[in-house]
Amino acid sequence: MTTLNRRQSLALMGAATLSGLAAPAIASGKKAVVGALPFTSHSGSFVALERGYFAEAGLDVELKFFQAAQPMAVAIASGDVDFGVTAISGGLLSLAQKGAVKVIGGALSEDPAIDGQKILASDTAYQAGLTSAAGLGGKRFGMTTAGSSFHYMGSKIAAAENAAPEFIPLQKVGAIIGALKSGQIDAWSIVPHIAKPLAGSGAVHIIGNVADYLPNYQVTTVFTSAKNADGDRALTESFLKGFSMGAADYNAAMVDATAGEDAKQQMVDLIHKYVYTDRPREKAAPSIINGSMRINEGAAINVDSVRDQMAWMQAEGLVDSEITLDTFLDTSYVDTIGT
Repeated sequence: MTTLNRRQSLALMGAATLSGLAAPAIASGKKAVVGALPFTSHSGSFVALERGYFAEAGLDVELKFFQAAQPMAVAIASGDVDFGVTAISGGLLSLAQKGAVKVIGGALSEDPAIDGQKILASDTAYQAGLTSAAGLGGKRFGMTTAGSSFHYMGSKIAAAENAAPEFIPLQKVGAIIGALKSGQIDAWSIVPHIAKPLAGSGAVHIIGNVADYLPNYQVTTVFTSAKNADGDRALTESFLKGFSMGAADYNAAMVDATAGEDAKQQMVDLIHKYVYTDRPREKAAPSIINGSMRINEGAAINVDSVRDQMAWMQAEGLVDSEITLDTFLDTSYVDTIGT
């Protein structure tokens, strides 16, 4: 089954009209450090490493793990890490404005046809009447930092409901989870592999879907240093080739279910090496499967969504109003979605 998936991926990569990655100037045995978080949303990198797609693209890849997106962005800006996957944030845009980083592709996306990110309420808030996003006014909404993806999602959801929550910065995902379960905050939004187990515990309740408010949200992007994007095209194209092959395998097995049940179980085994490693396989598998959201084919990027995120941050005064898409987005590597 792995061989079949690999052939499918190679066929995909050969279709220049789909991915914009055909016939890249392949690197030759170059070392590359790839930043990652222990989430299913980073499975494109995990699969590419485990199945030899990075090696086939000419890269000797080492994964470096982080607990939050911002430290990874700083590591890429400093040159300690070469590539990563993260959400658009105020910190990322500020680093791009300084000429340090570039977004070069898209990764995780909301798809209205796929069960995606959830809006959550603490049990305390739920019992007090917070049963839908319409009730977010005056509630405490968790986020890591101002300008984070959590801040963006919460603000857009609240605006659609004409509500004004209070945003509480808690720095790390683990701290947000603890605060939500204990009732120190009232609401949050997060990927399904985290949201569904929390809801299953009874301490948290699902009160809505992010896709109902942001149906084509480009949740995470692929990025690198400006030095790599501008000066080492062979290295950058090689990374995108391997990553896209890994993402194609992941989508076929976990999202589109076109690869068969055996491939799905093999993919769960692979991801479990990196995600929920503190749980036995039988307990980790449901959460891994529940976290199956689409990773963009060929690392294509939804420019309309990225533009909206930038405009929101500027309207909120979180980033310089002079930043433009060209400041941080290099669209020469992959196909674009939208205008």
